[in-house]
Amino acid sequence: MASILDVPKPRVNCSMLSQFVNRAVCFVGRVEKVHPTGKMFTVKDGDGSSATVELNEPLEEELSGVVEVVGMVSNKGEIMASTYNMLREDKGVPFDLELYNEALKVIHDYPQHYPFQVAASG
Repeated sequence: MASILDVPKPRVNCSMLSQFVNRAVCFVGRVEKVHPTGKMFTVKDGDGSSATVELNEPLEEELSGVVEVVGMVSNKGEIMASTYNMLREDKGVPFDLELYNEALKVIHDYPQHYPFQVAASG
């Protein structure tokens, strides 16, 4: 069976999570709060909505700024992270989450122009 990292994943925001339960997704958001255990954090998307991300292992580094999370969406709408990457915001140019969110809407509203759907395997 292919790893979650080896298969295409739709990019989603908070409003789309319920449509992808038990499926792999890619989520980009700004870290809001890290749980004291380091095994959970919340991220805010470009619409200002929050999602919870759960980790298998506690964080070993300080987590802040914009992160890209790859993981499975749970029945509760949380993202069970397989991996995450902090996106650098250097040179004084912050990552525009609102613009990113608008791009997501276009991709999902016009799938015929952005055919990145995950094919069912069996």
